[in-house]
Amino acid sequence: MNAPYIAQRAALSRRTFLKGVGVALSLPWLESMAPGFGAYARTAAATSPRRFVTFCASLGYHGPFFFPRETGPGYTPSLYLDVLKEFRGDFTVFSGLSHPSQHGSNGHASSLTWLTAAQRPGLPGFKNSISLDQAIAQHIGRHTREPFLSLATSGGSLSWTPNGVEIPAETSPSRLYTRLFLEGSPDETSRQIRALQSGRSILDTVHAQAKSLHASLPAADRAKLGEYLDSVRGLEQRLVENEAWVQKPKPPVDAPPPTDIQNRNDAIGRTRLMNDMIVLALLTDSTRTITFNLNGLNAVPVVEGVDDDWHNLSHHGRDEAKIEELKLIELAQFAAFRDFLGKLKAATDSGGTPLLDSTTVLFGSNLGNASSHEAKNLPILVAGGGFRHGSHIAFDSQDNEPLCNLFLSLARQTGVPLDRFGSSTRSHLPGFEGAKS
Repeated sequence: MNAPYIAQRAALSRRTFLKGVGVALSLPWLESMAPGFGAYARTAAATSPRRFVTFCASLGYHGPFFFPRETGPGYTPSLYLDVLKEFRGDFTVFSGLSHPSQHGSNGHASSLTWLTAAQRPGLPGFKNSISLDQAIAQHIGRHTREPFLSLATSGGSLSWTPNGVEIPAETSPSRLYTRLFLEGSPDETSRQIRALQSGRSILDTVHAQAKSLHASLPAADRAKLGEYLDSVRGLEQRLVENEAWVQKPKPPVDAPPPTDIQNRNDAIGRTRLMNDMIVLALLTDSTRTITFNLNGLNAVPVVEGVDDDWHNLSHHGRDEAKIEELKLIELAQFAAFRDFLGKLKAATDSGGTPLLDSTTVLFGSNLGNASSHEAKNLPILVAGGGFRHGSHIAFDSQDNEPLCNLFLSLARQTGVPLDRFGSSTRSHLPGFEGAKS
């Protein structure tokens, strides 16, 4: 009997753009982009690209609120992990991990080496080395317009070249938006940004193309294209709203003035907006490697019940009042991360796989105890990436396992065959080598 005939129509190019003056809007993955997409479902799992995203909170997390008391899959969630309870099966929490010899030139110098593991950061003779994201980008960066993105809410970067040179971080979501989604001469780009600020959308300039493309797509792709264009417009509106706040006078408040008044106090809002940019960058396959430095220095976060400087609160010295305010900030951070995971899980990649399953997300801090600047027993969480999740994997809290052993497991899951990295002592982290079935 002859095999059933499956119509093979020309696939839509993965590099299809909706183009207008000063605009080149890349598209999310659509089933129509798969060659012979009638057979798409049978090949989806084999075609999903791998991605790596990492977040580092440079002021740490309060350990008693982060680490579970029990180990294994039956652990009781800590205060912070309970915020992520709907994703319990999508992440693994670790304790007893760190880099060796991280006492440096100051208490926060370990932020320089969170992704490199170079020792004695900032002291005489110190030279940094390649960061994990750059080692990964060397292998997978050629597949995307942006080999990597280095981002921060403010301040320094997590990314370092093979020669130990810091790669500047982008702190502006609107500049990142321009970099990723607008093209043309400086004058054209400036006009487009002014149009955004006046309430018009980049989608207005590609309306006819989008309408024509929409009509040619199957139902599933039409729905997905519509959702994507809605998300672009929603992000535009949020960018404009945030820029508008800069122009408005701030109301008088009873709280003491923050050290920095240039909007750095809205660290959680800045984090959420950049998180949305990260999702868009991954959804459009603009990049597959991203670092995000969650820097809260010299800011009084806009969180109800918080009146003190974040850095000062991190040095709580076991003062219960300070710990209570710090808890409110860190709960807000975890809520932002929860919503980020939700958006990754709801979106699908080029293989039809939830972005969360094809994206390894490393979330943690370079400080295990920010109050004393201790860089041992770091708070570390890994989400997504196709790993078997749901457990608390604990190592010795005093004689720590090298964090670089985990880095090797993450790199290999991303398709990067590293045998050694930084201070690694094994080829992988014990207990975390299995992929999700």
